[in-house]
Amino acid sequence: MSASPAAPLAPEWLSVPADANDLSARIWPASARRDADGTLELGGVSARELVENFGSPLYVVDEEEVRAHARRARDAFASAAARHGVTARTYYAGKAFLSTEIVRWVTSEDLSVDVCSRGELEVALAGGAQPERIGFHGNNKSVSELSRAVEVGVGSIIVDSPIEIERLAAITERLGAVQRVLVRVRTGVHAETHAFLATAHEDQKFGFSMTDAATAVARIREVPGLDFIGLHAHIGSQIFDASGFRASAARLVELHADLSAGGEIPLLNVGGGFGIAYTSHDDPRPLEEIASGIVDAVAAECAARSIPIPDIAFEPGRVIVGQAGVTLYEVGTVKPVRVGDDLERVYVSVDGGMSDNARPALYGAQYSARIASRTTAAAPALSRVVGHHCESGDIVVDAEYLPGDIAPGDLLAVPATGAYCFSLASTYNYTPRAAVVAVRDGEARVIVRRESVADLLSRDVGAVVAAETTTEGIA
Repeated sequence: MSASPAAPLAPEWLSVPADANDLSARIWPASARRDADGTLELGGVSARELVENFGSPLYVVDEEEVRAHARRARDAFASAAARHGVTARTYYAGKAFLSTEIVRWVTSEDLSVDVCSRGELEVALAGGAQPERIGFHGNNKSVSELSRAVEVGVGSIIVDSPIEIERLAAITERLGAVQRVLVRVRTGVHAETHAFLATAHEDQKFGFSMTDAATAVARIREVPGLDFIGLHAHIGSQIFDASGFRASAARLVELHADLSAGGEIPLLNVGGGFGIAYTSHDDPRPLEEIASGIVDAVAAECAARSIPIPDIAFEPGRVIVGQAGVTLYEVGTVKPVRVGDDLERVYVSVDGGMSDNARPALYGAQYSARIASRTTAAAPALSRVVGHHCESGDIVVDAEYLPGDIAPGDLLAVPATGAYCFSLASTYNYTPRAAVVAVRDGEARVIVRRESVADLLSRDVGAVVAAETTTEGIA
């Protein structure tokens, strides 16, 4: 049975599903299935059991799924590089989702870690990442952040401005250290994506222009405590093929060739931004195909200039953790809303929202959803999943066909939430942040505990003083 065309209120890409209970392998973790009662299982653990034991809303991360994607990325990039006689360095982009447990998983699969703040650096170190296998990003790294990075011996710092070069010059002189650095450049090639996700065009905060990069490298080479090892570029996020990377590679290699006249440059970092499917409409190319396309392009550009191919670094993040994550919610209210003449949309309100998934509000990101606590033969109804926050833009899933009998108390699962949901979580409306639970082989364990209202109040000085005063009065 094929899917039917969407209703007038639905986006063009969304079709009425043949089965509103199905779990598309393109979107869900490989372990996702329904048990004999129709309850969703993740990593061998039922959604009902997860919510009963750990509460709702709840981030669920399939450990084996993360590990499998880490191995796939590592092998895809290594294989593509090996065909041209060079090596690939694969960094997990920690901003997608970072916890000490995630660090342990990806580093045990032989990935390095990319961080972009002091906090992320400390999490990576606490998770056991070797300092020499950490890359440090950021457009406004403070003196204290840079000092900490140099002190612990991070493998590379990606320099983003002339001021940062001078900060590092002073720090390395004070510490008597030599720090390896890359220079981030804007190639002028950016992904066809939301404007805030495109990071290589000129009018934005990251990196040096192609012209200014040469001046930056010249200055770095003057500093005894800095070791220039390569160029870095990042063209954007949620990218489905290699075309943008190929165009960026041509410009990067041209600059790399020019700068090679001043000394050996062992590395070229092409960044990350590899996309995943969030809906049935999304169709990213296989990672192996993208990896080959990027490395082949670098190799061709180097051959055209008769220069050696450098080692190539990649920074996958979303593609490793995105599909491994599922967020569970409990349905609170269900409200049909008339939209124009004879058009209706069902608003399904859940106990989370933009505090646990800000991407729809930030980028207009699209997601899918399924009832997790049962299956049903009810006809699909065009629905919008919304949160409990006091904002009309508090939308979790903008458009989805959910069973028409969805009701309060049902559990709802939103897949592909492993990347940038926990990372962007907030306490808006004084909503405590959700717990993160890892599942594997029928076992579940908390890897980030749920916040409580008491946690939030503990930071409010007035509340602490009031509590202490009350306690003293009782005494």
